[in-house]
Amino acid sequence: MQAGADPSLADNRGKRPLNLIGQFNRPGHFEKYHAPYNVNLVLDHGRYLRESPLVEKVLKSSESQKRPNIVLLLADDLGSKDIGCYGGPVRTPALDGLADRGVRFGQFHAGAPVCSPSRATFLTGRQHLRTGVYTVIQDHEHDMHLLDREVTVAELLKSHGYQTVHLGKWHVGAPFRGRDKPSLNDHGFDYWLATDNNASPSHRNPSNFYRNGKRVGEMEGYACQILADEAIKWLEKERKKDAPFFLNIWFQEPHDPIAAPDEIVARYGALDDPAAIYSATIENTDRAIARLVAKLEELGELNNTLIVYTSDHGSYREDRNGGLRGSKGSQFQGGLLTPGIFFWPDGFEGQRVEDQPAGSVDLLPTLCGLLRVSRPPGVHLDGADLSPLLTKSGKFERRQPLFWSWPTGQPSASLRKGNYTLMGYRAEEFRSKREKEVIEQLVRKIHPLVEKEAGKKIERRELFTLLFNSSFKTRSTEALRREFVHLNGFQESWSRAIKEGSGGFRKFELYDLANDPRQQVNIADSKPEVTERLKRELLRINASVLADAPIWGKEGIQQKNGEETLEQLLVRLHAHELPAAYKAAVHQDYVDRRIAEMEPTQRPLVGALWKEQRRLHPEMKNRGHSFIRILEYIAGGGQIPTR
Repeated sequence: MQAGADPSLADNRGKRPLNLIGQFNRPGHFEKYHAPYNVNLVLDHGRYLRESPLVEKVLKSSESQKRPNIVLLLADDLGSKDIGCYGGPVRTPALDGLADRGVRFGQFHAGAPVCSPSRATFLTGRQHLRTGVYTVIQDHEHDMHLLDREVTVAELLKSHGYQTVHLGKWHVGAPFRGRDKPSLNDHGFDYWLATDNNASPSHRNPSNFYRNGKRVGEMEGYACQILADEAIKWLEKERKKDAPFFLNIWFQEPHDPIAAPDEIVARYGALDDPAAIYSATIENTDRAIARLVAKLEELGELNNTLIVYTSDHGSYREDRNGGLRGSKGSQFQGGLLTPGIFFWPDGFEGQRVEDQPAGSVDLLPTLCGLLRVSRPPGVHLDGADLSPLLTKSGKFERRQPLFWSWPTGQPSASLRKGNYTLMGYRAEEFRSKREKEVIEQLVRKIHPLVEKEAGKKIERRELFTLLFNSSFKTRSTEALRREFVHLNGFQESWSRAIKEGSGGFRKFELYDLANDPRQQVNIADSKPEVTERLKRELLRINASVLADAPIWGKEGIQQKNGEETLEQLLVRLHAHELPAAYKAAVHQDYVDRRIAEMEPTQRPLVGALWKEQRRLHPEMKNRGHSFIRILEYIAGGGQIPTR
């Protein structure tokens, strides 16, 4: 208002003049986007600044304020009750300090109960099947990878002037094993030091790192400290002082095979005690984080750096998941609940605990909210913007409940809304009877060998945890373990059956996490209305996810680099949610407003796509809703496929 504009005026989106200030940062922007719709506001950029000194002052002030740096820290296989500030047994003063000065979420969830899917969701804000990642990726066996079409956090930030760096484990598909897959550069990272999977042969002196596409060879030290060294070196030598940076640091700890300095292990037990070594890897990681935080403070960047810390899923050690049901690989809370720490002194107040359920699926939309940048156009995000909770401004809204799909697990899909979580069990099994028999014979053979090495009786559930997540000193036992893992691996030929729905769901279970956090009592029968309501939502979201998922296997991915046909686009759009602002009672008013807001080049695309929708689906159930979905797709920057 101080700029001298008439308070009764608004731009073509209904915004008042005060909100137009940001549109004058670039000469020509106002004339191109606003003047055509506001004839009484036609001003040239220079004249506006000359005649509005207060606006010039605001602009100069905003230019001097660099956007916050972003540091995302991801642990590997760390449980919800491992680190100190979450009541865990490990000494983690650096993380405890970030939590104390930041916001600590009490109900933060991973994007999936296993590694690759969780990381795909972390990077994109989308359910991982949409992105092409069905399960744990083995680059030497799978063509599967994070699709080129996906917009990652790195690509988003890079488009806004950020330097982008990835350090550590990757595990969403890399070309290191000879298969044709995108590199980290293709997903938006300018600089990277990465392993395709876990640190090998262990966290100590790993030899499987690649730096910007070139094999490094054996590196001396422990993986977490190597990543801290690389981050500090990059900050000292590669950082541009006039640009914000994004460090995406994915630690290999505490995933097996584990290793840590003896002096740290001794603080937790015997030097050969797996639990003590496990704890020591976490403390060692905390020490690495402390070094990075100290460097940021030395550079004067700490207070203007958003640091987020979480884990890719729950721990494989059931004693580190807070007594919750399940562990890594399970959609029960023990497999999904993780730490969630957000730190940004210049951006929001600290010393707070937030109880709103959230997760890593929310990271990308939250960054958009905190940085005040647009979401990727034409992309359905499954996550929500947490910035109202962090900044204590505005109203937090989650349009879509938290949703997980683990298509080869049981339960295979789950949904959380409020305190309720609904678990769905798939009807179809993917392995043949013969394949199951071969696996069972191998289990009977290896079970006594594992007990002999452990020196104790081992229950079947613990045995499977060890087989999937540990390694054995006895060479013959380790060879059998590797064979077991291979036989239990994901077959890409299953992706078609999964995409087609896996035969539906054979049963559902409902749990009240407020009164039953350990998920011991299934209340589906006693709460039939809640169960049916959540079931409808789960089925709707699941259909949307499967519509976006590609098909892998011998027949190849359906479309190279994620290109889809016109028919596939229309099927996918049919599963999309209607916008919250849309009301059927004022359908035409909503359509008129959205059309008026579009670029002139977009309007014909709406008509063309709607024509194809009527041609291909003449019996559509709700024509109005179908049109709105097409309208929103084009308004968001979507294009019509050529096929």
